[in-house]
Amino acid sequence: MSPQILVVDDETDMEALFRQQFRRELRAGRFELAFASSGSRALEILSAPAGNDIILLLSDINMPGMSGLELLSSTKAARPDLPVIIITAYGDAETQRRSLASGADGLLPKPIDFCALRADVARRLERREECP
Repeated sequence: MSPQILVVDDETDMEALFRQQFRRELRAGRFELAFASSGSRALEILSAPAGNDIILLLSDINMPGMSGLELLSSTKAARPDLPVIIITAYGDAETQRRSLASGADGLLPKPIDFCALRADVARRLERREECP
């Protein structure tokens, strides 16, 4: 199975945006995108057998129910090796400090710089191919 990137965001238009931005990579089969609209749904996906194919989790920080920081904590407890990048419209120093202190591998401000994200994903895929 192809590696997967799990995007967690309660905004329904994010799926279409990510699919459009990564259309070339998706068509080429470099990876697949999975989506969850809540932290609890993301944890269900991660705990399913196919969850082992997830190589990166991108999560919004502000969501109803479970916040991105709560999801980060639960994810790191279950899968400490899984990189998690927090997406936020609030790129202030306190949000960054809390995210990184909780184990985030990075912070991605909105609007998302897809060029930078694409480069980050490409680096992660290359490392994965080098060390299967």
